[in-house]
Amino acid sequence: MTLACRGPGYRSPRTAMLEGPREKLLYVIGIHTDPEKADVLCTIDVDPDSSTYCQVLEPKEMHKYGISTPHTSHCLPTGEIAISTMGNLNGDGLGEFFCIDAETLEVKNTWTRGDVKANFGYDFWYQPYHDALVATEWGAPRVFKKGYIPEDVYNPKIYGRSLNIYSWNERKLKQTINLGEDGIAPLEVRFLHDPLAAEGFVGCAVTSNVYRFYKAEDNSWKTEKVIQVLPKKVEGWVTPLMSVTILFIYVSLSVDDLEEIMKSSFALSGMITDILLSLDDKYLYLSNWLHGDVRQYDISDTRNPKLTGQVFLGGSILSDSQIRVIQDEEMNSQPDPVHVKGRRLYGAPQMLQLSLDGRRLYVTTSIFKPWDKQFYPDLLKYGSTMMKLDIDVENGGMKLDHQFLVDFGTDKSDILLAHEMRYPGGDCTSDIWLPEK
Repeated sequence: MTLACRGPGYRSPRTAMLEGPREKLLYVIGIHTDPEKADVLCTIDVDPDSSTYCQVLEPKEMHKYGISTPHTSHCLPTGEIAISTMGNLNGDGLGEFFCIDAETLEVKNTWTRGDVKANFGYDFWYQPYHDALVATEWGAPRVFKKGYIPEDVYNPKIYGRSLNIYSWNERKLKQTINLGEDGIAPLEVRFLHDPLAAEGFVGCAVTSNVYRFYKAEDNSWKTEKVIQVLPKKVEGWVTPLMSVTILFIYVSLSVDDLEEIMKSSFALSGMITDILLSLDDKYLYLSNWLHGDVRQYDISDTRNPKLTGQVFLGGSILSDSQIRVIQDEEMNSQPDPVHVKGRRLYGAPQMLQLSLDGRRLYVTTSIFKPWDKQFYPDLLKYGSTMMKLDIDVENGGMKLDHQFLVDFGTDKSDILLAHEMRYPGGDCTSDIWLPEK
């Protein structure tokens, strides 16, 4: 294969870990809380020796290409950029990819060949060595853009539950793996960084678990569940049943009915919204957006991940919330609110980005504006934040850096919801390697 890409890339994941410089900038997507103002791409200074450390340096308006609900982008060996999309122009589910010229940024064509299309789209990862592109499914954009309604997730025409396996060389959908009712809304997908390894992981949001996918001896792809975040039985939980407004409009509940719901118990899932792997494929990190914690697992044995670290950075079950946890298989008490540099952390950990050497994990708190508003309305009032966890790469474990905080709500005229993070020279959530020759 002839590689058309040029740039600061590294020969291998290990080379990136050992020789890559410490990150100095992070690009962060910022969704404006004011619908009349443009969303921005923020440049964040993460150089501890800089006078502007932890500050937003430069916001730029994002380009709009008219693509229906685009999501993940990856550079291709052809010199193009591929972007996954989640819907058609009507907002119904459709998994597809568009190719963009990396120099002109003009849309060239769609990536998939043939008439067989995926029902939904979201994230994707590819590995040419194994002739595979693996894509995931969220749901129908016209539905999830309105907010989260639990009844919707049980409808397979609204929320996805499959992995879609494409032939990289043929650009055709070859296999669909239905994860069933225990794998609703598979979102972030990651191959191991080792290009020879024919396996990876995918995190399922609604059912709060992680599946390992792998290539079998017959060249088909299979899955097995390897991580399950246990739900917590709670009282006083209204938001996942819809906001109070939606409750009255769509279900016509009386005040007495609402009070009964508040008194009833509910199994609150963690809602895994992001996962990533360290460049040496030693650790898997995930965020539980409803429970409010970030977890670290040792995946040296990919079939049996071992929990090695956990840090709470907010969430729905804080000790001063209206929610009371009445049964918890993992914790003895509800976590306390977290403050960094005098600022309370609202919302919960969502997007993750790891330094090349694996020693610093950056975390933002926004998933999607309608869902932020529904689950964590304080995010729209105060803005989201970026935090940093220091990682023990030798023994496992994480610790919150109380001296690092990027506050996206400092300017009350420009309150932002911080989401995806990227380094200028590549990172462990976007770089894909081919075997060394």
